[in-house]
Amino acid sequence: MSTVGKVIKCKAAIAWEAGNPFSIEEVEVAPPKEHEIRVKIVATGVCRTDAHAVSLSFKEGLFPVILGHEGAGIVESTGPGVTTFKPGDKVIPLYVPQCGQCKFCLNPKTNLCEKISKIKTPISDQDLMPDGTSRFTCKGKQIYHFMGTSTFSEYTVVAETSLVKIDAAAPLDKVCLMGCGFSTGYGSALNTAKVEPGSTCAVFGLGGVGLSAVIGCKAAGASRIFAIDINNNKFSLAKQLGATDCLNPQDFKKPIQEVITEMSNGGVDFAIECVGNVAVMKAALECIMVGWGTCTIVGVAPGGQSIPVSPMQLIMGKKINATFFGGWKSVDSIPKLVSDYMGKKFNLDALVTYTLPFDKINDAFDLMYEGKSIRTVLVF
Repeated sequence: MSTVGKVIKCKAAIAWEAGNPFSIEEVEVAPPKEHEIRVKIVATGVCRTDAHAVSLSFKEGLFPVILGHEGAGIVESTGPGVTTFKPGDKVIPLYVPQCGQCKFCLNPKTNLCEKISKIKTPISDQDLMPDGTSRFTCKGKQIYHFMGTSTFSEYTVVAETSLVKIDAAAPLDKVCLMGCGFSTGYGSALNTAKVEPGSTCAVFGLGGVGLSAVIGCKAAGASRIFAIDINNNKFSLAKQLGATDCLNPQDFKKPIQEVITEMSNGGVDFAIECVGNVAVMKAALECIMVGWGTCTIVGVAPGGQSIPVSPMQLIMGKKINATFFGGWKSVDSIPKLVSDYMGKKFNLDALVTYTLPFDKINDAFDLMYEGKSIRTVLVF
């Protein structure tokens, strides 16, 4: 029976309020409106950004909300005016849209787009569709969308500019990581830090994003890659993916930045921070070489905290920058990254520690909190 133009009832994980586990509920997903697409989500990764959005320390969140922003699926139906997608297309929802027409999209220096709600109101990712309404309801209540994607639902509705078609042969339970973690970390090394052949690098934090940064440093030709984490269990995979030296700050009496500086003859050429902790950001800045070192911030610090930066460090030639979605223009780049994965240019599969049924979403978050998973992928 065709579902086109009809409300679909399906399973979703709702965050009713901050600090509580997700609740698996039956939700109603309205048909797509003009320039919108309804997507059947096949697989979705669990990312720490989703955890931040429901943490008690994040005061700006709107509830109830369906989170999730690292998914992949199949187009179920399209709204009026949609010409670039058709039912059956394999797709990845994009929290960084690319309209292709705004001043940001037309400028090669950025991957921002005016369609990102953060540009207008950089407060919360919990949001509504561009027309100010939601496509989700549950128990008679309107449910907020998240980052324009809401992949923690068996069906979701996204704007046409927040979706990209990918290779029909791509395994969705792996390439879903292109929706956030892999693209962000890999691109932070290649596009933002611009790691150079023969250079030395330090990557702080070895979750899905940090290990993807390690893959990016290796792909760029770095000769030495320091991988730093407080969880020794992540070191064997880091070495498998290209790290040459694995360091646990808890094993040293000196601050880790001093250890790295000594081991790298004065500092590394590139440091990439993938934790979201301002003390770690400070360490990353302090371990780079005076004169030309670059520190790239990937992690998002909670609560609007600031990095303590001495102007003298900058005067002496250290540079600091940051990345959003790895600097990729999403619609242009994701199909190419998927093709590179299909061509075995990098090992994405190694980042998936567990693949669990969607109902186990709270277990997936526990595995992340406990440091027992790099990425857990949920499948419907």
